[in-house]
Amino acid sequence: MVTLSNTSNLTETVVAILEKCKTLNHLKQLQSSLITLGQAQAQFFVFRLIRFCTLHLSDLHYARLIFDHVNSPNVYLYSAIINAYAAKSHHFAVLSLYKNMVDKGRPRPNHFVYPSALKSSSEVFDSYGLKMVHTQIVKTGFGSNPIVQTALVDSYTRFCSDFGTARQLFDEMSERNVVSWTAMISGYARLGKMGNAIILFDEMPERDVPSWNAIIAGCTQNGLFPEAISYLRRMLAPCEMQLRPNEVTLACALSACGQTGMLQLGKETHGYICRKGIGRDSYISNALIDMYGKCGCLKEARLVFDTTTDKSMTSWNSMINCYALHGQSRSALDVFEEMIQTENDVRPDEITFIGLLNACTHGGLVERGYYYFGLMTKVYGIEPQIEHYGCVVDLLGRAGRFEEVMDIISGMKVKADEVIWGSLLNGCKIHGNSHLAEFAIRKLIEIDPNNGGYMSMLANLYVGLAKWDEVRGVRKMLKERDAQKIPGCSWIEVDCRIHQFHSTDKTHPRAEEIYNILESLFDFINQGLLDHVCDGNINLTY
Repeated sequence: MVTLSNTSNLTETVVAILEKCKTLNHLKQLQSSLITLGQAQAQFFVFRLIRFCTLHLSDLHYARLIFDHVNSPNVYLYSAIINAYAAKSHHFAVLSLYKNMVDKGRPRPNHFVYPSALKSSSEVFDSYGLKMVHTQIVKTGFGSNPIVQTALVDSYTRFCSDFGTARQLFDEMSERNVVSWTAMISGYARLGKMGNAIILFDEMPERDVPSWNAIIAGCTQNGLFPEAISYLRRMLAPCEMQLRPNEVTLACALSACGQTGMLQLGKETHGYICRKGIGRDSYISNALIDMYGKCGCLKEARLVFDTTTDKSMTSWNSMINCYALHGQSRSALDVFEEMIQTENDVRPDEITFIGLLNACTHGGLVERGYYYFGLMTKVYGIEPQIEHYGCVVDLLGRAGRFEEVMDIISGMKVKADEVIWGSLLNGCKIHGNSHLAEFAIRKLIEIDPNNGGYMSMLANLYVGLAKWDEVRGVRKMLKERDAQKIPGCSWIEVDCRIHQFHSTDKTHPRAEEIYNILESLFDFINQGLLDHVCDGNINLTY
C-alpha cells in the first residue's frame, strides 16, 4: 500500500513513487494518498497522474476521469489530455475539449494545444476547420509562435493542399527551425512537387535525419529512384557522418534499390542493417523482402521472410507478390495457404488478393483466379477495387474469354480506367481479336485524348487490317492535336552509378558509343553472329 506523509518534500516523493508504479492499481493507491492529504486538486500532481496514465499505462479512460474531477483545470492539464487524445487519433474528443476552452475563455489555448487542434479540425472538417482554428490562433496572438507556425505549415500542406498559404506562412516565419523546413519539404513531396522540395532542401541551413528522410522518401514515392539513391549517398558522405540512417531511411533506400534493380547496393544496405542491429521487427524485413523480390532474388527474399519472427500482413503480402511478380504462381498460392492456416490470426486484405490474382494470371490459372475472386468478396467481404477488376480482366483476356471479360466490365461498380482497357487490349493482341481491340483503344483515347501512344496503336491496328482511310484519319488527328507519345524509360547500374535512358533520348554523355554498339549488334543479328556474341567469342567494350 502506497502511503504519503505531509512533508515539505512531497513533490519529490510523489515523483519517486510514480517512477516505481507498474499498474493502474499502484496509481490508484498513490491517488488515494493524495486525496487523504487534501492534494486531489493540486494541478501539478494531477498533471503527473494524467501523463502517467496516458504515456505508461495507455489508459485514456482513467486519465479522462482524473481530468473531469478537477474543478478548474489549467492549460497544462488541457494540453496533456488533448495531446493524449490526438496521439490516438480521437479527433472528436480533441475538438470537444478545445471547444470547451474557447467557449469558457479560460484557460486560453496555448502553443501546446493548437497543433493538436489544427490536426483534428482538419481531419474532421477539412480546410474549413483548419481555417477556423487558424483564425483563433491569430486572435489570441499565437500566430508568430514558431511551434504554432510550423503546425500551420504542416496542416496547410497535409490536409488542404493550400501551398500558397503554406509557403506564405513559411516565408513569414521569423525563426525557421529544421522541423518547419522539413514540414514544407514533406508537403511539396506529398503533392509531387519534387522540384520545389529539392530546391528547398538544398537551401536548408542544417539538416537532421527526418529532413533527409523527407527528401529520400519523397523521391522514392514520386518515382525518382536514382535521385533517392543519390541523396542516401550524400547523407552517408563523410561531412554528414554524425547522422545515422534510421528504419525510415533504410526502408526508402531499399525500395529505391528494388525499383532500380541495384542489387549490390541493396545487399550492402542489408549488411549495414545486420551490423547495426537495426529493424529487428517486420518493418525493415518487409522492405528487404520487397527489395530482393523486385531484384529477382527469390531465395534471399524467402530467407528473410522465414527468419522474420513477427510476420505482419505486409510480410505475407510482400512474399506473395514476390512470387507472383516472377511467375512463381504455385509458390505464391502456397504462401497464401500457409498464411490462412497460421495461428497469428492474420486476415487477408485487398493487397493479398491483388497478388493472388496476378499469380493466377501469370500462371494461366483461370479457374483458380475465379475462385480467389469469389473468396475475396463472399468469404472475406472485401469490395473489389479497380485493381482487382484489372487483374480479372487480364486473366480472362489472356485466356481469350472475351464474353466473360465484357460481363465483368459491364458489372463493375467503379468506372473502367486505362488499366482495364489496356488489359483487354493485351488479350485482344494475343488472340487476334481486332474488332474488340479497336473498341479498347478508342476507350483509351477517350480517357486520355492527348496520349499519342494510344493513337499510334490505333493507326498500327488499322495498318494491319489494311484500312488505309482510317490510318490517314488517325495520323491527321495526331498531327492536329500535336499528341505526344510518352517515352519509355529504363535504367542500368554500371560501376555503382545509375544510368537512365529514355526512348530516342541522346543526352547521355556516351550516347554516341552506345548507339554505335547497338548498330554493331544489329549487324551481328543480320549476319547470324549473335550466338557468338552471347558466347563471348566477340568482345564488345562498353
